Amino acid sequence: MNKLLIPLQGDYIAPRFDLATEILIVRIEDGTIIGEPRTIIMERPSDEGLCQMIVEENITDLICGGIEELHFNFLEWKKVAIRDAIIGGWQDALQLFLAGTLQSGDILPISTNNHLTL
Repeated sequence: MNKLLIPLQGDYIAPRFDLATEILIVRIEDGTIIGEPRTIIMERPSDEGLCQMIVEENITDLICGGIEELHFNFLEWKKVAIRDAIIGGWQDALQLFLAGTLQSGDILPISTNNHLTL
């Protein structure tokens, strides 16, 4: 089973990892979402708090926009698979992740149907 974390800004992936205050956590098994995804609202943006949450929640995968090298290296050291520099809606990124086709640096087209059925 994988646990995916996506820092959010509304319907989109937060442009910067360290400024996100809304977090989505999704449990995935065999390319299928398990249970109800959780949204967590952080009290304030905190890159260290987010890294700590990732470790405490046993997150295996991270989809994010920009991330500082220090945090990237720390999370990679903690065995988190990171897809960074992703621009676009989180629902589209999640669909591509589930399909196994999301790559770091992907710029996703603006979708007119940004409502994922969970």
